Formats: sequence, structure tokens, C-alpha cells
Amino acid sequence: MNNVQLAVQFFLQLAVILLFCRIVGAIAARFGQPQVVAEMIAGVLLGPSLFGLLAPEWQQWLFPWDKTQHGRDTQSYLFPASQLGLALYMFIVGMEFRTDIIGKRLKSSIAVSLAGMVAPFVLGAGLGWVFFHHTELFPKKTSLTEAMLFLGASMCITAFPMLARIIHFKKLAGTTMGTVAIGAGAIDDATAWCLLAVVLASFDQNVSHAVVNIVGGIGYLAVCLLIVRPLLARTQSWMQKDGELTDGGLVIGLALMALGAWFTDLIGLHAVFGAFLMGAAIPRGVFTRDLIARIQPLAVALLLPLFFTYSGLNTRIGLLNSGYLWLMCGAVLVAAIVGKGVACWLAARATGISNREALGIGVLMNARGLMELIIINIGLQRGIISEGLFATLVIMAVITTLMASPIFERLVGTGTFKAE
Repeated sequence: MNNVQLAVQFFLQLAVILLFCRIVGAIAARFGQPQVVAEMIAGVLLGPSLFGLLAPEWQQWLFPWDKTQHGRDTQSYLFPASQLGLALYMFIVGMEFRTDIIGKRLKSSIAVSLAGMVAPFVLGAGLGWVFFHHTELFPKKTSLTEAMLFLGASMCITAFPMLARIIHFKKLAGTTMGTVAIGAGAIDDATAWCLLAVVLASFDQNVSHAVVNIVGGIGYLAVCLLIVRPLLARTQSWMQKDGELTDGGLVIGLALMALGAWFTDLIGLHAVFGAFLMGAAIPRGVFTRDLIARIQPLAVALLLPLFFTYSGLNTRIGLLNSGYLWLMCGAVLVAAIVGKGVACWLAARATGISNREALGIGVLMNARGLMELIIINIGLQRGIISEGLFATLVIMAVITTLMASPIFERLVGTGTFKAE
């Protein structure tokens, strides 16, 4: 497949993805689901789970996945495009992140974050112990410690990008509920990725990988807060003209986002954290206002659906093909909901947040989304988990994400929340 054919293939895929996501979104809206959930479902439907099952030849023609047969596979170009959309959106989320609310609600943020990590990790590690000793869901080369750490980390994960989109969809940005949930979700996911680094280091017998991951992440956070933020605060007037951001300022903002995403990907953390933290470091005012206005339409409408579709194309729901696996899936699902949703709700209540807002935080934190799919795909590719366990974790991720919006509507309601 030459470059011209590749471009033709990509534009056709782009048109199909965008239109199909909107069609599924219109249907999902009737069931109270936001567009973000529709995009996740659309990606799965376009992949081997449905389209590939009903019309495998057409699915392979539209989304060629085998490089030996098609010259260049879809993932070689859809993956970087999808990562760009995700990084841009998380950059926007970072710029909208209200650090002042975290300061006011520091106790709640820390409590929710700890509850969202400790409880699901303990339950996940316990299930890992049971699965390791009484099932064949972990390959023989996976040790007991690796099994417990990996499943615990998988339970800790929160659908960070999806959480951000649901908060935007529900108009919760700037509220206590939205900011505490975003802050706790970011901490939880960063911790889960660090745990994954430890598992991979143990699996590869290379401790340096985990050290680079964790130390590099802390160092990057320090650079954003102690160097980038004050430097931009001093120079932002140079990037404005007549009360608006110049083209040069836009380029600098995008370049900083790209560098942040590049670095955190380089050290083993996901690009979303680099983009998010860089966005949080941008000075508030004209800089963030105009960056958001100029980036958001393209990121949300065009690029972000590519991320959800790419992940969906990697998902095979058909792997869950026995009653035994469904039973294991049920155990994982119960542990996930109790460990994440219930624990975060109780932690928020214990720190003085109203029951309505605490319920909202618990429901939002319980969604796993495609961040879960990313981490378990790594586990499957590296041979840490079996296809059977992969299937149970996929189902858990899908169900906890689908239940977020309708349960939020039922328990929390659709009323407005005051911004702080």
C-alpha cells in the first residue's frame, strides 16, 4: 500500500468513524448516555466483536490489521492520530482544572484518592491470589506477586479521559464534584501506572524500568510546577496582542503539550498525564481561554473519536465464551464496584461533602473506560494475563463505564451544581 493509497484508506476510515460515532451517539442519548460512551461502543462495534463477526471480509477491507497481507496496517497510522486527539483533549482538561478548589478541598481530594486506590487494590490483589491458586487465568510464568499487583492495579484504574468528558458533558467543570473527581482520578491512574511499571520490571527482571517511570513522573511534575508555570506567567504578555492570543502563542502552547505527552510516554507513563499536567501549568486568563477555544472543536469532534475507535478495534468481546468465565467476570465486577464506587462515596462523605455530591464522585470514579483496556492490553501482550482474564476485565470496564451515566442521573439528578 503506497502513500496515496494509505491516504485514501485513512480518509474513508475517518468518514466512517465520525458518521458512525454520531449515529451511535444519537441512539445512546436516548438512554441517557453521553457521546463519549457512544464513541467507545462504536469503536467496539466497528471491530472484530460485531462488524468483524458479521462481515469479516468487509471489516478487514475497511480496517486492514495484518501488515503481511495489506502492506501497512491500520494501527500504524490510526494509533498516532488517536493519541494526538487524546493528548489535545487532556491538555484542555488540564487548562480547565481548578487547582484552587483542590486547595479548598484538599482533605476530600486526598481521602477520595486514597479510598479509590487502597480498597480496589486490596480486593483486586485478593482476587489475584484466588485466581492464581485456583484457576488458570494467569500463565505459569506469572508469579503470585505479579498476579496480585497487576490485578490490583487494574482495579485501581479510573477512566481518566472518559471521566473528563463526562464531567464536561454534565457541565460539572469548576464544581467541587468535578474537580475532586478529576484530581482523585489523575492520582489514582498515575499510581496504577506506577504499579504496572513495577509488575513489568519484575516480569522483565529489570528494576530500572520502574525507577525511571516513577522518578521521571515526579521530576516532570516538578518541572511543570516550578519551571514551566512561572516562566509562562512572566512571558505570557509577549504572546498576546489586542487582548487575544497570537498565532505564536498558540504554537508555543501546542508545542509544550506535545513535549509533555512525549516525555511521559517516553518514561513509561501514558501521554495523557504529560498533556494534562502541562495544561494545568498554563497561566489562567487570555492564554488558556484562547487555547481552549481554538483547540477544543478540532480535538473533540475530529480527533478524539479516533482514540476510542482504535481501542475498540483491539477489543474482542467474544473471548468471554464460557459460564465459568462469566462467573469470574461477576466476581471481578462486584469487587470493582464495591472497591471503587462505594469506597470513594464513603470517603467523600467522611470529609464533609454532601451525600448528593459524594454519590456523584463515587459513580464517576467507578467508570474504568478505555484506560482499563490500555493497561490490560499491555498485560495480555506481555503474557502476564491470559485471554480469559483479559475478557473478564474488558467486560468489567465496559459495564462500569456504561452504568456511570444512568446511575448518576438516578442517584444525583440533573440539577445544577454551584461552582466554587
